[in-house]
Amino acid sequence: MDAPAAGGLDKLTGSEALTDVPVDPGEMRDGMTLVTGNYGDADGQSAPVLFEGVDHVPEDTNKRREHLFRGMLEYIQWDPELGNPQAEPVEPGPLGGSVECLLASLSEDGNVICGWADEGTAAVALFENSTLAEAGELFVAMRADLEH
Repeated sequence: MDAPAAGGLDKLTGSEALTDVPVDPGEMRDGMTLVTGNYGDADGQSAPVLFEGVDHVPEDTNKRREHLFRGMLEYIQWDPELGNPQAEPVEPGPLGGSVECLLASLSEDGNVICGWADEGTAAVALFENSTLAEAGELFVAMRADLEH
């Protein structure tokens, strides 16, 4: 699940690299792998896409994705009093499984969190200043590079 580039974005290094695990991945057991990273344009013109995924998940990966969604909402400091953003299904592409995105913003664009769950993996990514359609399309493209 770790890739030097995903969906046309480069894994950022140096001062733009991710230095910690921003979202609690849930219980990690032997054989599971946690992958995190910031992906973006080398010119730094747009906010990087924060990615976090877990593979070889022994339990229901949908439940793990829900855990990651909640963690990402905490990471962006979403106020639950504004309501719970509803995840909407996205066409998962050739890898199948289930892909969902939710808009954590009061406007048509803003923070979008997308997640996938399939037979053994669960992952989420944060797209800042995006729309559901844009983030969903990019997330599916990134997934093709990240999950091989």
